[in-house]
Amino acid sequence: MELSVIITAGGSSTRYGNRNKLLEKINGKEVILHAIEAFFSINPREIIIPASESLEPVIKRLTEKMPVVKVIRGGKTRQESVFNGIKACKGKGLVAIHDAARPLVKPEDIKKCIAKAKETKAAILAVRATDTIKKVDGEGKIIETPDRQQLWCVQTPQIFDYKLIYSAHTKLSTESFSDDAGLLEHLGIPVYIVEGSYTNIKITTKADLSVAENLLNIS
Repeated sequence: MELSVIITAGGSSTRYGNRNKLLEKINGKEVILHAIEAFFSINPREIIIPASESLEPVIKRLTEKMPVVKVIRGGKTRQESVFNGIKACKGKGLVAIHDAARPLVKPEDIKKCIAKAKETKAAILAVRATDTIKKVDGEGKIIETPDRQQLWCVQTPQIFDYKLIYSAHTKLSTESFSDDAGLLEHLGIPVYIVEGSYTNIKITTKADLSVAENLLNIS
């Protein structure tokens, strides 16, 4: 299987604090290394890491003994960073796009997502919404309560046919989307959900780091 992996590390961690969250440690290992190593059992052809200018030399040092990893300069936005990563790939098969701030993704969930992407060309990990969701107007008044059975909380990786996601990023390079599946949705291309795990949390605050460490220790 030809699989390229892009692990985005271009954020500034402004919501986290003074230190970049990707360099914080869980059980003695940096968050970003947990995210990278989750893909090793999949045997990807390459792992591309678009990194911010400040993180680029640090991540190169952390991964210098990992020949499969290539660190490149990220962009001004997440979308631009991902596109830089896509353009740096060898350009065949599937490409998995993953947030470096999700260190607990399970290899078995990655494999399920790969299988679905092989079948459909576009698949993403997600979990069912467990809370009741309210839609409100600009004044905070509730205007709708969507059916929770149809709501999913999106995760990464998101896995696509390389040519398909390259084309989408090329066509929509001047737009702004919060995730890569959104580009395909905008173009009317179907994307399919693969049920993931609630433990695949995203590190945003220092409290998330403590939760991640507890989850890792009991897994």
